[in-house]
Amino acid sequence: MKRLLDCTASDFQKMNGQDLKQAIRASEGRVMLSETFGSVPPLYPSVTNAELAAAFGADLLLLNVFDVFNPYIEGIECEENESIVQKMKQITGRPIGLNLEPVDPNAQQIEKLNELPKGRMATDESLREAKKLGFDFVCLTGNPKTGVTNDEILLAIKKAREAFGSEGLIIAGKMHGAGVANETGSSIISEAALSSFIEAGADVILMPSPGTVPGITLEATEKHVRFVHSKGALVMLTIGTSQEGADEATIRQIALNSKMAGADIHHIGDTGFYGIAVPENIMTYSIVIRGRRHTYVRMASSILR
Repeated sequence: MKRLLDCTASDFQKMNGQDLKQAIRASEGRVMLSETFGSVPPLYPSVTNAELAAAFGADLLLLNVFDVFNPYIEGIECEENESIVQKMKQITGRPIGLNLEPVDPNAQQIEKLNELPKGRMATDESLREAKKLGFDFVCLTGNPKTGVTNDEILLAIKKAREAFGSEGLIIAGKMHGAGVANETGSSIISEAALSSFIEAGADVILMPSPGTVPGITLEATEKHVRFVHSKGALVMLTIGTSQEGADEATIRQIALNSKMAGADIHHIGDTGFYGIAVPENIMTYSIVIRGRRHTYVRMASSILR
């Protein structure tokens, strides 16, 4: 098995979720994931946001605000019966994942919540449809104002494992409060929740990067990462607070802190501009965690390789 750092488009085509997990583990904290919207006009009309993120150094691409029952990505047209997800994988040469949201109807609200279409929620039906569409991995988390709770994430992990099978790659956790009153700041994370996610079948635990959520310090994050690693799972540390639109000095600080905390995957969010991080920030973050060599090779490597 190659480390993900060395994988090309043809390698990714042969990999299932557990192969991806092993390739990530072998990369020792040098994997860059970029989240994008496909449901809004892209930053530049002639190229999708996902393609732009890939061009600036992302290894993995995560689609957000994507309705599995109305699969659509601005900037791509598909022939009848052609999978839009498969086409996105072909034109980017990257593994493609999907956010689905475990909404809790009984969540204690800290603000007025948004109402989501069923194709964005982590139900049995939507998870099976995501698998059918050809996503390489699924991420169970919450956008702002959605009422996603840790309890519902736990239930969704079990549903996702059933839908994606033993070879699927499941990422789960919260990158901010998602509008829930008793799960904000440092209360987002507990060892009990982390342990239950892993026991339910999560391969990768998602947590906020140090400095992105109040109370999420380097010291606290490192402790949680060590705990997750001791249970055999990987960790993705995230920027889900629009700091993907911050200055490059802030991005460098978050990147170094996340590397020191032990992140296996480094996530950068989708609203630096509306739908994608500031592209230069994707590259800046990538250079911090793995230098110019690996960053430029990822940026330049042809999808025909």
